[in-house]
Amino acid sequence: MSQSLASFQSLRLQGVSRDFGSHNALKNLTLDIKRGEFVALLGPSGCGKSTALNCIAGLLPTTRGSIWLDQRRIDTLGPEDRGFGMVFQNYALFPHMTVRQNVGFGLKMRGIDKAEAEPRIDKALATVRLQSQAAKLPGQLSGGQQQRVAIARAIVVEPPLVLMDEPLSNLDAKLRLEMRQEIRRIHAGLGSVTIYVTHDQDEALSLADRIVVLRDGEIRQVGTPEQLYARPAHLDVADFMGFRNRISGVVTGRQSELVTLDVDGATLSGMAGGAAPGGDVGTNAVAAVRPDDLLAVSETTNGLSATVEAIEYRGRDYFGQARSSGGAELFFRSSSRLGVGSAVRLGADPSKVLVFTGANP
Repeated sequence: MSQSLASFQSLRLQGVSRDFGSHNALKNLTLDIKRGEFVALLGPSGCGKSTALNCIAGLLPTTRGSIWLDQRRIDTLGPEDRGFGMVFQNYALFPHMTVRQNVGFGLKMRGIDKAEAEPRIDKALATVRLQSQAAKLPGQLSGGQQQRVAIARAIVVEPPLVLMDEPLSNLDAKLRLEMRQEIRRIHAGLGSVTIYVTHDQDEALSLADRIVVLRDGEIRQVGTPEQLYARPAHLDVADFMGFRNRISGVVTGRQSELVTLDVDGATLSGMAGGAAPGGDVGTNAVAAVRPDDLLAVSETTNGLSATVEAIEYRGRDYFGQARSSGGAELFFRSSSRLGVGSAVRLGADPSKVLVFTGANP
């Protein structure tokens, strides 16, 4: 396939499904991705995100649906004819080849002559800042450097799409942070599409222009990082985006978007969650709150009564686990250390609480 970045405008998935026997790993995936976008496929293990990436790459055939690059259907093409760059979780470098040879391998397989290949290899190495390591073998490099080699090998063929399957999961925390910045910088310089698979919400939030949340092979929500972080449309999406606390209650009142709940005799208010939320008085509901936003408050403030079960210091603040009077497990933040077994009252700003009706706790 010969498709230059200059002519590439969009990737379109139309009803893409993938079955493994009777198991539907992907169900009717429909998505448009524009040139220059960085899109993260986010979800727990088994949600279908890697299956979707492999179908786009051509490593797995689709069962139903079609994939288009501009006006050309590509799901009928083999992976070698799609011309995409792929970065794997395990790097997949050739240990007996130098960095330079690894980076140039894809060009060699495409029959690119040396006069054209050499400057492209130089450019790719410069992009990932590895010019000084070109003569080394992969075993002589750090994990982060090996991942940069894998990225350089993917981009040296000047692909219309770069596909990344959890590329940072084998790195330590410090290297992951450094490589996030590098990946975003490299993407901005390429002008192509990057599709990035991850189960880490922080990675998705920091890297992506748009996040696609998957569950059981289906798209649950698509939005910007800001939209997904602040207003997840479903309780399961909220849970995956860090709303760890699920607090069951009954709706006692509603004013526009503000919903008030009775929770074991205490009052908790929050914003109506979901695309088309209910909220009639007497309706069962679940309030979702991030641990950062559920705070230990003074005894004179209205809130949820609970007993501290664990507390730990994380620098600046303390984070604890408590049990409400109704038996719910709660995760909270405190400005001071609280003793295990002590009583605590927990409250949250209503703007930081999402209330979902018709959902199971």
